[in-house]
Amino acid sequence: MKHRVKGLLTAAALLCGFLGGCSEHQVVTENRNVTEITLSWWGNDARTEYTLEAVQEFEALHPDIKVNCSYSEWSGYEARSRVQMVSDTEADVMQINFGWLSEYSQDGTGYYDLSQVEDTLDLSNFTEPMLDYGRKNGVLNAVPIAMNAETIFINKTIYDKYGLDVPETWDDYFAAAAVMQKDGVYPLSGVAKSVWLYTLTYAEQMTGTPFLRDDGSLNFNAHQLRIMLEFYDRMVENKVIPQVEYYDRLNIEKGIYAGGIAWVSDAKNYFGGAADKGYEIVIADYTAKSGMKHGAGWYAKPATMYAISKNTEHPHESAMLLDFLLNSPEMAKLQGVEKGIPLSTTARQTLEEEGMLQGLQYQASLKMEENTELGKMNAFVENSGLIDAFIEACDLVVYDKATPEEASQQLYRTIRKDYT
Repeated sequence: MKHRVKGLLTAAALLCGFLGGCSEHQVVTENRNVTEITLSWWGNDARTEYTLEAVQEFEALHPDIKVNCSYSEWSGYEARSRVQMVSDTEADVMQINFGWLSEYSQDGTGYYDLSQVEDTLDLSNFTEPMLDYGRKNGVLNAVPIAMNAETIFINKTIYDKYGLDVPETWDDYFAAAAVMQKDGVYPLSGVAKSVWLYTLTYAEQMTGTPFLRDDGSLNFNAHQLRIMLEFYDRMVENKVIPQVEYYDRLNIEKGIYAGGIAWVSDAKNYFGGAADKGYEIVIADYTAKSGMKHGAGWYAKPATMYAISKNTEHPHESAMLLDFLLNSPEMAKLQGVEKGIPLSTTARQTLEEEGMLQGLQYQASLKMEENTELGKMNAFVENSGLIDAFIEACDLVVYDKATPEEASQQLYRTIRKDYT
């Protein structure tokens, strides 16, 4: 009799497939329907390994749900996601960048409204200010995993070698460069986005003018942009930082970069190798001009966020997976502080009980949480086109293709035309 039942179930499954009467995301397995959903994320091998393990645990807890995974490093993930968002083929549950809310959901309709699944997704673990980061036009599009801020990581071993203290002011880095450059060592380094935000902070501190108004509109004029371009040119000329086009993360481990600007969430990814080689990596104060409070002009944002596709056919199952990723003890123990200190109260409690709140990333997170001067980052400042335009303008000055005045005027026109 059992063999006959199995045969009937198999036949039913085949007939369902031929007639098109079942969802393509549902599979009949033995005596139950298995709902298939998709999950996508970016990150290094370690993140991929623990996320895959978490998915296995979720499927074990929910045998009626099958999770198909898609993942890659950031650059590939970003490029693929842009195509998927435009073609409505994105994953049911996806890790998204904070800036994507402005790029893909300006009116709040780009992602699923998570308030519709509150019965499944426990949002009580998050404060309203935390959830506000995920709202667009009043719609809850995403939930932040942890908070993030550009942070200064210093190889104290190298600084000690030159008899230098950990820098605090802008001038301190130029003084360090004057000592280190004879050996080809840079006191600081960073990728394009990090350097863009660093020069933006400098200009805000020097002028007392925020880049954006409270309503998100552009507040800088060509004069403030010129200050940014001139500062970048001066840092490159004085060997404070390498040009962003020549940035090589391996130079951190080699001791060629004695410091770096990077997100809290990238602490291990960028500086873990140097720490493993015996270098002492410390968290410096947020750079400030002399006499100014550390943290002024610096901004915090969600490290990464989770969202559900507006096109999902399975919002309930997707919400179940999202709740597991954000709030479950299983995921909390696997993830640790790799993405920063979790904002979820239950996830953080799990890490406290397990003694897992430690390490370089945890130290960077504490520095961020303890600093009351950090502002709330507007997603606009992470616009990739805006950053590319800034670097292009910087190169015009660095290579003497334009004066700072000419380049800043051109950059201002570009921002006004294409990004406001």
